[in-house]
Amino acid sequence: MFIVSLHYKVDLVEVERLMPAHLVFLEACYANGVFIASGRKEPRTGGIILAKALNLEVLNKVLAKDPFQIAGIADYEITEFIPTMVAEGFESLKES
Repeated sequence: MFIVSLHYKVDLVEVERLMPAHLVFLEACYANGVFIASGRKEPRTGGIILAKALNLEVLNKVLAKDPFQIAGIADYEITEFIPTMVAEGFESLKES
């Protein structure tokens, strides 16, 4: 599993301009089963995506299609982690 932390490099006006295309990208990633959760940071300096991909190379190929990355308006920090304990109802996230 991966935590993707986006940090905006531009004013929110530019982020908002690309938000509709970014949302289409997110919806496709949910439909493909790659993204688990996503949302904005508070204060609004970027966003967080929880992703489940085979490996970092696959995830990077997916993220390369994000309109935010294509336009260069956000930096991406990716942290891989292996969930060994989860709360009830989230057992599907646990890695064996």
